[in-house]
Amino acid sequence: MQKFLCAFLLLLLSSNVHAALNIFACEPEWAALAQELAGDKADIYAATTALQDPHQVQARPSLIAHARRAQLLLCTGAELEIGWLPVILRESANPDIAADKPGNFEAAHYVTMLEVPTHLSRSEGDVHPGGNPHIQLDARNYLPIAQALAQRLSELDPVNAAFYHERIHSFTQKWQAALARWEKQAAPLKGQAIIVHHKAFAYLNDWLGLHEVAELEPKPGMEPSVSHMSQVLEQMRQHPAKMVIRAAYQESRPSEWMAQHAHIPEVTLPFSVGGSDGAKDLFGLFDDTIARLLAGLK
Repeated sequence: MQKFLCAFLLLLLSSNVHAALNIFACEPEWAALAQELAGDKADIYAATTALQDPHQVQARPSLIAHARRAQLLLCTGAELEIGWLPVILRESANPDIAADKPGNFEAAHYVTMLEVPTHLSRSEGDVHPGGNPHIQLDARNYLPIAQALAQRLSELDPVNAAFYHERIHSFTQKWQAALARWEKQAAPLKGQAIIVHHKAFAYLNDWLGLHEVAELEPKPGMEPSVSHMSQVLEQMRQHPAKMVIRAAYQESRPSEWMAQHAHIPEVTLPFSVGGSDGAKDLFGLFDDTIARLLAGLK
C-alpha cells in the first residue's frame, strides 16, 4: 500500500511539473500570439471574440472562473478593458494575476502609444488617458510585444524556457519576412484618404500611411446620428475619401449609409483574429486586412 501511495504521489508531482501554463487572454489577438509562442505548453483561453466590442464585455461567471485558474493574464491594457477586467480580477481573487505581479502582462507597455490626450474631459467621449489602445492593428508592434511575452513565459515556466526561446526566434524570422511582404503589398494605400466609424485605426494608419479625414462617431464611443453623418458628407466635398472603414464588430448601418451617399466603398476589416474567414491567425489577420483595403481602392 505504501509503495502504491508513493507511486501515486510521484505521478501527481510529475503531472504538475509538466502541466500546461494556464493563460487568460483578454482579446483574440493576444490569444493568437500566445499560441505562436507557447504552442502545446499552454492552455489558452480567449475571453472575447473579434465580433465583440472589447470596451464593453460582460464580466460573466465563466470569465471569472477561467481567471481564477489562470497563471498569466494577457491583455492590451491602456484601460481598454477598464469596464470589465477589474471586476473579473476582484471576483476571481487570484493573486497570481493581480496588477504588478509577473502573471499580469499588458501589451501596451511595450509599444509607443498614439493619440495620448493632453487633457481629459468626459465631454470628449470615450477617451483613454494612456492613449489609443487599439495597438493590435500595427503589425510592427508584435515584435517587441512578442519578445517581452516570450521572456515572461520563460519566467513563469522556466522548465520550458528553451522551448520559448526557440519559438520566439522562429516567430521573429517569420514575422519580419511577413512585414516586408505586407508593406510592399500595401504601398498603394499610402496617402489614401479614409473615413472611419470609430477612432480605432490610428495604428493601422500610422503603419500603412493611410490619411484619416473624418470619423462617423461625433465623439469616441458615441453612436453617429444622421445629422452628424450629413455634416461628414458635406465635409467630404473639400476632403474626398476613397473608402469608409469599420471593424467587424461594429454596427454596419452608419458606414453603409455613408458609402451609399458618398458613392465610395464600405470596407469591413476583421480588426482581430477571427473577425473574418481569412483572419484565422495573426498572419491571416494582416493578409486579409491588406487585401480588403486594396480591394476598397478598386
